[in-house]
Amino acid sequence: MKGTVYICDDEEGMLRYLRKSVAEWGFAVKTHSSAPALLQSLAEDGERGGVLLLDIRMPEMDGLEVLSRVKGLRPDLGVIMMTGYGTIDSAVEAIKLGAFDYLTKPFPEERLAAVIEHCLENSRLRDEASGPVGADQSSAAEQLVFDSPRFRETFELAQRAAAGDVNVLLQGESGTGKELIAALIHQSGPRARHCFLALNCAALNDNLLESQLFGHRKGAFTGADSSRSGLLEEADGGTLFLDEVAELSTALQAKLLRVLQDGEFIPVGATRARRVDVRFVAATNKNLDKMVAQGEFREDLYYRLNVFTLHLPPLRERPEDVPLLARHFLERAAARLGREVNRISDSALKVLCRYSWPGNVRELRNVIERGTIIARSRSLTPDDLPEHVKRPQPGVAGGAPVTLAEAERRQVASILERAGWNKSQAARMLGITRRTLDRKILDYGLSP
Repeated sequence: MKGTVYICDDEEGMLRYLRKSVAEWGFAVKTHSSAPALLQSLAEDGERGGVLLLDIRMPEMDGLEVLSRVKGLRPDLGVIMMTGYGTIDSAVEAIKLGAFDYLTKPFPEERLAAVIEHCLENSRLRDEASGPVGADQSSAAEQLVFDSPRFRETFELAQRAAAGDVNVLLQGESGTGKELIAALIHQSGPRARHCFLALNCAALNDNLLESQLFGHRKGAFTGADSSRSGLLEEADGGTLFLDEVAELSTALQAKLLRVLQDGEFIPVGATRARRVDVRFVAATNKNLDKMVAQGEFREDLYYRLNVFTLHLPPLRERPEDVPLLARHFLERAAARLGREVNRISDSALKVLCRYSWPGNVRELRNVIERGTIIARSRSLTPDDLPEHVKRPQPGVAGGAPVTLAEAERRQVASILERAGWNKSQAARMLGITRRTLDRKILDYGLSP
């Protein structure tokens, strides 16, 4: 077999056609007619690599939201989006979220076959270039672009924390670079030669999350056709990054506490405990002190994770880094997308520096990648930036002086209105997760 091709489409006729064609080309094929079935399969099958053909219009979940979750769950999986309703905006969003390519139905078989082969070849070359985990000790540091004293202090504290080989808690808003700081801590510490693995605690339901974290035995639940190691076992000797750790249920908090206390865990469906030596870096954008006081997060787990705390500043508190980051993201996006866009005009930089960036560095990266895709010349201009970024911002020159919280509230409300209160679309425009957007809507008392 050349590799595995996953197919997710709610149209049975299209599913049969794709299954037959792809199998004839020598690939192993796994088909799913719904997003939940696909996500569960990816979480449980334990495979690496391959290609996913994903329909963009799904009944249970928007295809772009599925793409975002797939990339969090299986970043190694190449994704090709399919739709009968192709638009430039949806193509831009798909590529921005990590899709390899985008096909508009109906498409010829030769085109599909070529894209699948190209996607697999691209993944192979990327894997060969990346080398073993920990081989490039400066990779995370090289991706952290800054010149501000505010972020330099955070960077230096992270390096000190790394040397101590203790558990670290990262706090800060969504999109501030917590995973990069977690990788830096791993690569700068004594466990650099071992695995660095990441798990988004908000991306999966409790059952899938438990299986991902602890592994399971064959027959432990319906669909568990074979035993599988969890991330804890795979990260033995290395570092496990738990993103959005505040989203863990009370039951999973108790099971995780045992690992931190005793270095032991029991896979789902097993009876004997296994021992591991793992360093934990956890991250959240919530106030864990408040959650502990309200009984929503275990105090003993909090103190086990919170040996060393780092607070990551939002982008609005380090505005001098915006031009540096914008140019850095432009260079990377142009290289990845094969575009000859090599500069940002002065007028575009002024627009970027005036904006409040509620989605932080992640939102800036998304805006630059979008601009790189649609730019008509070698220079990124204001015409290549989204309308909401170009609008005058409250709380800056020319606007009424307001608090940062009020500025963010207005920005979130504006984006929700532009998206027609389509929360998935609004979250992508802001560069934050749907769950984070729901919290902001609740915190700010927003409604249609």
